[in-house]
Amino acid sequence: MRNMKRTISLILSAVCVILLIGGCRKPAEESAVSPKVFAITGPTGVGMVNLMEDYDITLSAAPDEVVGKVASGEADIAAVPTNVASSLYKKLNGGVTVLCVNTLGVLYMMDSTGAIQSFSDLEGKTIYSTGEGANPQYILEYLLKKNNVNATISYLATNDELTGKMASGEIEIAMVPQPAATSVQAKTSFKIALDITSEWAKVSPESKLMMGCLVVRNEYLDAHKKDVERFLKDYKASVEQVNSDTAAAAQLCETYQIIPSAKIAETAIPYCNITYITGKEMKNGLSGYLQVLFDANPASVGGAMPEDGF
Repeated sequence: MRNMKRTISLILSAVCVILLIGGCRKPAEESAVSPKVFAITGPTGVGMVNLMEDYDITLSAAPDEVVGKVASGEADIAAVPTNVASSLYKKLNGGVTVLCVNTLGVLYMMDSTGAIQSFSDLEGKTIYSTGEGANPQYILEYLLKKNNVNATISYLATNDELTGKMASGEIEIAMVPQPAATSVQAKTSFKIALDITSEWAKVSPESKLMMGCLVVRNEYLDAHKKDVERFLKDYKASVEQVNSDTAAAAQLCETYQIIPSAKIAETAIPYCNITYITGKEMKNGLSGYLQVLFDANPASVGGAMPEDGF
């Protein structure tokens, strides 16, 4: 009997040791999987420029292509216009989350006469622009309405057509995005008359003109949260570097064809409002901006305002 008790005691001791060892084991860590990143060329992609060698980043001039990559699961993180992000949220049944706003307004009112000093000076004038049926139209119409200004808007199909007519003298007033605004300013008598981002802030202080952002597929975020956090840390540092050393960033923009010319990029980058905004500031500013777009055309944000989880 004494031997049996000793045997049972030894067995129980062994079980306790095994349980203690098992209890001390660290939980399995998520495997590191660097995200596949897609970005649109131009201002929305400029913040990526210092990460091109460190991450798997694909650039595209076509927003629809990037949207398709996110929808198919080929892209884990993407830099897209904010209203496109909202549409993706709706299309994927809440399957994406905005990580940060990376670009504020990139639109500028340009004038070759020197007569435009404020929005009220646009009264009775004809303004040329691109972007009919898209953000530029809704932004411009909103600002004209808020400023009680009646003006005629004439839309052209492409920025090349717009800047071509500006160069030929057929146009006196135009709303132009960066970097096209910098390019045409270098070749013509046109000057920037109004900063559309600043004009937005005057009439809509509760929101911000937030035109570009980073989104992540929630499936990837749930499985690789640490990888997303690491990428965001590197991305924020890249944005800071872009804004502190525009000459170096401009050279990289030309190298990767985010903006074709380093000379144009160096001048344009300070006007592209490259930023990194998260948290409450992002939520409040972006919600107000998307609400303006929704009120103008619900389809521009996917047919419905995104939920808080966005």
